[in-house]
Amino acid sequence: MRITEIFHSIQGESTFAGRPCVFVRLTGCPLRCTWCDTDYAFYGGAEQSIDQIVETVRAYGCPLVEVTGGEPLAQSDCLVLLTRLCDERFTGLLETSGAIDTAAIDARVHVILDVKCPGSGMTDRMHWPNIPRLKQHDEAKFVIQDRPDYEWAKETVTRYGLDHRCTVLFSPVFGTLDPRQLAEWVLADRLPVRYQIQMHKYIWAPDMRGV
Repeated sequence: MRITEIFHSIQGESTFAGRPCVFVRLTGCPLRCTWCDTDYAFYGGAEQSIDQIVETVRAYGCPLVEVTGGEPLAQSDCLVLLTRLCDERFTGLLETSGAIDTAAIDARVHVILDVKCPGSGMTDRMHWPNIPRLKQHDEAKFVIQDRPDYEWAKETVTRYGLDHRCTVLFSPVFGTLDPRQLAEWVLADRLPVRYQIQMHKYIWAPDMRGV
């Protein structure tokens, strides 16, 4: 597998925010979101076997592991890695763009599906059949750039009944949408969503890697 980095940090997003977590960042992504903050993972990386990856993860002594990217599902062996992590009794998280079919993901994995709002420029790349596959322990994340994104996200949550299917996350694009503004919209509309910010960008420098 091609790996950009493996590191131990504080989980900055999702319902697992605040917990120590090991991140396995796979190299490569077929999408080009306008606000992407990990474009360094598009290319490069180093080849590692699944055994090597698991050995590195195990050395941190942390039970929570997130496989991320780039787009991790762009590498077919990602599915094998996820199952292996679950077999090794890690709590496995997968952050995926939603552009690649999720049907074959091990049911034990917590899928964090990034539903691409129009501001990302990638809405037309969404693989919408992934939405009905979300389970109660999964999460649907909307990264919101502006009011049109917010309105689109609201409509999408309603159309798919997402708040009855899994946890729904609304997150402002860092440095573009004022976090307070999004919070006020959510409160005004009494939305059944979980508001979040990227906690790690407030603990460390926003562009720092390996955190």
